[in-house]
Amino acid sequence: QVQLVESGGGLVQPGGSLRLDCTTSRSIFSIVAMGWYRQAPGKQRELVASVTTGDSTNYADSVKGRFTISRDNAKNTVSLQMNSLKPEDTAVYYCNFAQRVLGRRYDYWGQGTQVTVSS
Repeated sequence: QVQLVESGGGLVQPGGSLRLDCTTSRSIFSIVAMGWYRQAPGKQRELVASVTTGDSTNYADSVKGRFTISRDNAKNTVSLQMNSLKPEDTAVYYCNFAQRVLGRRYDYWGQGTQVTVSS
């Protein structure tokens, strides 16, 4: 069973920065994309940012210009640099690895890491 392990969450003041990292317990073949999602209390999980193995990135409008996603395919790691954090960024952040095998998509999820932006 592959496990995704996240690190880097915590409490930060508005305007501050945090970096989230996610790595896998073992290599996953046929990865097509890596990403970060978040879920705030009472809200649905939403995509924050994703990056394909071809380096195509996608960001939620609310984080464009503030967050940067990066990945290392060889090391099966994905990171999220979060700058200019706002209270509305408070959520549990989950990393995701998307695998495609014989046309089917399989998703791997981390356990989640709490990010709290508050003064």
